[in-house]
Amino acid sequence: QVQFMESGGGLVQAGGSLSLSCAASRNIYDLNVMGWYRQAPGNQRTLVARISNTGASNYADSVKGRFTISRDNAENTVYLQMNNLEPEDTAVYYCNAIRLGTWGWQPLHSWGQGTQVIVSS
Repeated sequence: QVQFMESGGGLVQAGGSLSLSCAASRNIYDLNVMGWYRQAPGNQRTLVARISNTGASNYADSVKGRFTISRDNAENTVYLQMNNLEPEDTAVYYCNAIRLGTWGWQPLHSWGQGTQVIVSS
């Protein structure tokens, strides 16, 4: 198992920015694809961005053009830069290694504690 520790969340006004970090307990290059998820109260956890170990990225439509995922394999860290935040972005954000399965992208390891993002209007 790999442990993930997310950080960087906080309270921000709409239109503002936050930068999230996810530190892994082992080499993330071997984990291949890494993803950022979010879970708002009463909602399921959903994948919002993913990045391969070569840097290819993909985003959910709801965050495309506003969020940027990146990774530093040497530091075992994945980042999520969030710009032009909206109240709908309010959620707990998590990272995980993911793999494409029969029913889509699936997390491979236990979840960390996440980091809370609150966007006020």
